[in-house]
Parts: sequence; structure tokens; C-alpha cells
Amino acid sequence: MSIRLQNIAKHFGTSRALEPVNLDIRDGELIGLLGPSGSGKTTLLRIIAGLESADREPAGRILFGNRDVTNLHVRDRRIGFVFQHYALFRHMTVFDNVAFGLTVMPRKSRPTSGEIRARVHRLLEMVKLEELANRYPAQLSGGQQQRVSLARALALRPEVLLLDEPFGALDAKVRQELRRWLRHLHDELNFTSVFVTHDQEEALELSDRVVVMSNGRIEQIDTPDTLYRTPTNRFVFEFLGDVNHLEGSVRDGVLTCGDARLAVDLPDGAEELLLRPHEVELVETATAKAHLPVTVTAISPVGAEVRVELEADWLGEPWLATVRHADYERLRLTRGMRLFAVPRRWHRFPDERSTPESKRLEAA
Repeated sequence: MSIRLQNIAKHFGTSRALEPVNLDIRDGELIGLLGPSGSGKTTLLRIIAGLESADREPAGRILFGNRDVTNLHVRDRRIGFVFQHYALFRHMTVFDNVAFGLTVMPRKSRPTSGEIRARVHRLLEMVKLEELANRYPAQLSGGQQQRVSLARALALRPEVLLLDEPFGALDAKVRQELRRWLRHLHDELNFTSVFVTHDQEEALELSDRVVVMSNGRIEQIDTPDTLYRTPTNRFVFEFLGDVNHLEGSVRDGVLTCGDARLAVDLPDGAEELLLRPHEVELVETATAKAHLPVTVTAISPVGAEVRVELEADWLGEPWLATVRHADYERLRLTRGMRLFAVPRRWHRFPDERSTPESKRLEAA
């Protein structure tokens, strides 16, 4: 089921929560709404669900396929909704929680008790909880409770599944496991899903496309790879991960900041360059193109990489570099060690020094 939002805006009193938003979601797509607190992502999700109403002016529309659901009540939109805090009925077993939506359907459309039982058992099998059907929510882990919540949402065979920070209350390892599980389940059942998160890693790992939002508007919509490699503005670039800043003055092709120097093919004048941690190489001696002296202040092995925190001689704030374990061992990195940073690549947003909402990106 495709979803089309046309000119959807929202105010709460005099406060604007959403600028007029236009968004097309393809049938079977898994879309992540990503942004900081107050960006409007949850408001947008609740408007899609029918839990909130969009402003009457400007007049917007919400289409599920060819069906206009703008003024339909939430119960008539045929959506499934998964909340962050599970919202399970404590006095009901896992089986009864999943079956609840089916048992309260109008008599004319309600499945038979045998059909309900078969559907619930199938769903519990899919979420790997069939052996826990007779337990109560208090007897389950957080991850198990969230899977029950998802099974309950899927029991009504919704055309659209909406999830509001579904893994936010879980620890990191369980979140990662459930992300992989949900991605697999989504691919198997091919339903259309929209989920809200403020976790960049979660959005990039789980989504077919990510909608990055700030201050009630959409900044960029793209695949995770395109979003990370070619952000359209500074906000997106900085929100999607750690960033190192190199600010100084360019003259005759050299950017200077205190004792730091970097050869750049840029016009003379004030300039600020941005670098991801993986775009910083650490070497023992300065190069002809780069003289950026740093001191190692912290070392943290994280998975396949080693995160190295650096004190830059020319800057008050720390820099961060990520290196391979082989490079970590070759350099024999230790705290207090003096090294030089060499940018592999840098990015600049010259039109956004005072206007972070503009849309220009240049990369060297």
C-alpha cells in the first residue's frame, strides 16, 4: 500500500510543529523518519495514523493507495501501530494480547474462534514466541514484549504498519537483534512500514529510504548510502555522525589556522571544512600537503575499528579519528602520543555558514 502526503501541516496553538510536508512512500517500502527531538517526526507519524489531525489550512491530503483517508477515523484507516512502551494488557496472556484486536471486531467481520486461534499461532511462530503463548507480559523480557506488540499489530492484517521509536526502551544488543529481525519480517511479508527514530544507526541500517527532518520540515529523503555519502546540506551532514571542523583562512591555496596548514584548491578567504572521523588518517610525520599536529587523548576499540580522540593544537574542541586495528598496532597508539592528521577527504558548505537550511554541498 503506497502512502502519499500532500501539503500536510500542523500547529499546536501558535507553535508550528510541521511545515507543509509532501512525501511519497512506495508500496512495500520501509521508511525511517529521522530527526532530533522537536523535529516533527512523531507528529507526522501520528497524522498518518489518524491519531492527530492536520491543519485545515492549507488543505492537505493523505492517500493510502487511491483511497483518501484524510478525514477517516484511525479505526477506519486499517493501520497497525507499535508504540515504544509496548502497551500490552498486563492481565492477558501473550496469546490473548495478540488476539485482542480480532476478538473485538464487529460480529459481521470477526473471524471464527478457530480462525483467530490459527492466525495467532501463526503470528507467534513468526515472532518466535509460540512456546510463550500462555505467559503474561511481566514474565517476558523487553525484547519479547516488543515482539508481542508487533504481532498484535499484524494480527489485523493492516495495510500500513507504523512504529513510534519501537526499540527505544531496549538495550543496545537487543535493539540490534530486533532491527535485523524486523527487516527480515518486513521483507518476508512485504507490508508498507514507517518508523520514527532519533538513532542514526538504526535509521541507516533498517530503512529503504530515510526522511531526515528538522524544525518541522523535511531536509532530505534518500537511501541510507546516498544520504551518508552526499548529504544535501550541513544539518544532514552533521546530524548523521561525528564531524571534525577545520576553520581558518585560505591564501594562495593554503588554509591556515594557527600552526595548522592544509593545501586546498579553494579561493582566498575565510573557510570551514568538515571531515568524518574515517576520513582522517593518522601519520607520524607531517606531509607536504598537510601539517595538522594532534595529541592522542583517548583510545577506544569499538568492533572492527579503533576510535581515537585527538586534541588538535589549533582548536579548542577535540577531533575524532577511526582507524583499523592493523593501523592501531602499526602506529603503537598510546595516550599522549604526538601525531599528524591527514584528511583523506573533506566537505564544505560555503552557503551555510550563517544559513544552515540551505541546500548546497561541495566535496573536495
